[in-house]
Amino acid sequence: MYSTGTTSPRPRLAVLRDQHVVRLAAVLALLLIFFAVMKPQYFFGPATWQSMAVQFPEFALMALGVMLTMILGGIDLSVVGVANMTAIGSASLMLAIAPTGADAGQGHLAVVCAIVFSLVLGAAAGAFNGFLVAKVRIPAILVTLGTFELFTGVAIIISAGKPISGLPPQYAEVMAARVAGIPMPLVIFVVVAALIGLLMTKTAFGTKLYMLGSNETAANFSGLKTTSLIIRTYMLSGILASAAGLVMLANYNSAKADYGSTYTLLAVLIVVLGGINPNGGSGRLTGVILAVVVLQVLSSLLNTFPNISNFYRPLIWGGVLLLVIVVNQWDKRGNLMRLLRWKGTQS
Repeated sequence: MYSTGTTSPRPRLAVLRDQHVVRLAAVLALLLIFFAVMKPQYFFGPATWQSMAVQFPEFALMALGVMLTMILGGIDLSVVGVANMTAIGSASLMLAIAPTGADAGQGHLAVVCAIVFSLVLGAAAGAFNGFLVAKVRIPAILVTLGTFELFTGVAIIISAGKPISGLPPQYAEVMAARVAGIPMPLVIFVVVAALIGLLMTKTAFGTKLYMLGSNETAANFSGLKTTSLIIRTYMLSGILASAAGLVMLANYNSAKADYGSTYTLLAVLIVVLGGINPNGGSGRLTGVILAVVVLQVLSSLLNTFPNISNFYRPLIWGGVLLLVIVVNQWDKRGNLMRLLRWKGTQS
């Protein structure tokens, strides 16, 4: 139906036959071994893993939204703009409901209202993207580049270009809570990823998503309501971006229009690295999650080398993205697997 491989009598092992998943699992294993050997004091320190668990849900949630739109055959480059706009809107709403000195009841009310407001605003932003793509028929890359600037501009106007801080302490308490020792940002990501996985594999929505991404013409002839599907997919991406904004708001304890400026590139890199076809129609959530972990481990490893400045991160991510695209393009007909088999017969 929408599997990246051929059908098999053992569907439970289908993920193990996905070359992207196997490749990423091998890369992750090598990275972990290298990390443990080169920097054991960091690798075996709980602080490193706790920090990772709090950091990666920000861009991982954005990557899930980009993944859905890319499977559809589009892309969403506005995720950072949506995240910052909704975070600034939520922070402003919290301060309006529970200003400094407000009691705990007002603080809790402000938190609930802000979370609901953020998700609704994210859905509206995503629906706007989807409308322009589906109804006005503007290419998704142009739409979302434009709305990224639009949403960022709205965020700058609301915040006057300054950070919004002084949030009610109840928000920090909620987002700093732990469930069975697991930080709340990671809990949010795991729950959301599980729901997205069910949506993609167990519902008609997921089937239609892959169908439209595989062949839009055939989907139209089959009677698929493509306009509604596109708008709903971009709405989901907007909701996921707003959830990322809520996590960023908690991690930074403030909101600003230029937070997470490198996350757009990182989200696209994660999705492509995870094996999602940029042309749409194929890819697995498992690969995307593995790509998230690989890049977070790599980022944490780079942090342990003081000579490698953070200014090199965009260069590294951009280089990795281009490399992955080139390798995937070259490997479309199984060139890599044939090369590996040939090397194996020579040894």
